[in-house]
Amino acid sequence: MKRKALLFSVLGLLSSVLGAAAHAQIAAGVTRTRIAGLDVVAYKTGVKDVVYLRGSLPAGDNKAPADNVMLPTLVGGMLERGTTKHTKNEIADQLEAVGASINFSVGSHMVEFSARCLAKDVPLVVSLLAEQLREPAFTEEEFNRLKQQTVGGLQRALESTDFRATDEFSRAAFSPGHPNHNATIDQRIAATQSAQLEDLKKFHAEHYGPAHLTLVAAGDLDVAALQGELAKSFTGWTGGTAPLPTPKSAPTDAAKEQTVFMPGKTSVNIVIGQSTGMRYGETDNIALRAGTAILGSGFTGRLMANVRDKEGLTYGIGASLGNDTFADGDWKITATFAPALLEKGIASAKRQLNLWYQDGVTADELARRQDNLVGSFQVGLSTTEGLTQTLLTTLHRGKDLGWIDRYPQIVRSLTVEQVNGAIKKHLNPDEMFLIKAGTVPGAAPAAK
Repeated sequence: MKRKALLFSVLGLLSSVLGAAAHAQIAAGVTRTRIAGLDVVAYKTGVKDVVYLRGSLPAGDNKAPADNVMLPTLVGGMLERGTTKHTKNEIADQLEAVGASINFSVGSHMVEFSARCLAKDVPLVVSLLAEQLREPAFTEEEFNRLKQQTVGGLQRALESTDFRATDEFSRAAFSPGHPNHNATIDQRIAATQSAQLEDLKKFHAEHYGPAHLTLVAAGDLDVAALQGELAKSFTGWTGGTAPLPTPKSAPTDAAKEQTVFMPGKTSVNIVIGQSTGMRYGETDNIALRAGTAILGSGFTGRLMANVRDKEGLTYGIGASLGNDTFADGDWKITATFAPALLEKGIASAKRQLNLWYQDGVTADELARRQDNLVGSFQVGLSTTEGLTQTLLTTLHRGKDLGWIDRYPQIVRSLTVEQVNGAIKKHLNPDEMFLIKAGTVPGAAPAAK
């Protein structure tokens, strides 16, 4: 087993080194067909032996019924716990024997799956993937185990300062009912504990199916053979529900500054941010992303250069634009400070934010960041795994696949005026929320 795993690691590394997709015209190489109801996107690369599959269907958290916010997550959790034909151990043994893997995750809008294997093992992996999606066993024993593990994970999340700050921000920045507004941990624990197996079966029967399922495959593909395997494994499956429309978030009445006191912590995590009212596909999004990267992406961003390197107030700080693939998203600064340096750190972060907002970015900064954004994008396309993710994400964002080829030019054509205009149009530091989570000096635990 170890030698097979090592072989796969070496082949994966080769895909990083040899992948030529980063500089090719992606759209021209795509084969897109409808197979057994699935939207199938295939791209053959020059890398030998490795194949990645990635896909999604709209059965995420936003489709949870009003009486249980955890049903989509629990259904997704049952997909890898056995089918009507194989136990979870039997599936694991089959995958391990060939060094392959299949994984599932549930997000705010989508259930996503991914798989990797050698080219010769595509038939096995496609067959098992179809089985898991179509025929989860939903056994009482595995369901009870999943509930216990889910509750345990949620309880552990209560101890993470990073999670608590981001989680509280979601409820401050987004109105109830919006997919970026998280239920509280207590609500999620109660929903998990009250969930019934029959509810999961009903949700699966209603929302899982090929009608809106997208599957992306890339690597050393025999496209016709892949299509044949998908037809063999998925034919006869019906159903599925369309993605839900998402209205924009309404303003909230949450306090602009909030503290989540957590005793005994060595650091405090903060979030400074707001909702943007904007999805990825909207006109100003790329411009605002470029400007945000100048402020807070990596060690070359202004925040790290000043708050960390110059003033020594933090080990980590950055700014990001996100959660905007399917709905209007958020803009935020996240940082970690020692309690004794918290107020100085927040003041420094706000100072950089205000300078960036008021004065904008420079032409030199934009030119450097354009090179970085294009380079990072092309590096992502140079691996088989990264290529499948980019193809799927592009479709999720409502873009045609030719957008992948146009992206470098889109970024390089940005002007300073566009970037600074987007910053001023979509953000307002005076309206941003400040969330602190940890052992905040002078604060005390909330009354129960």
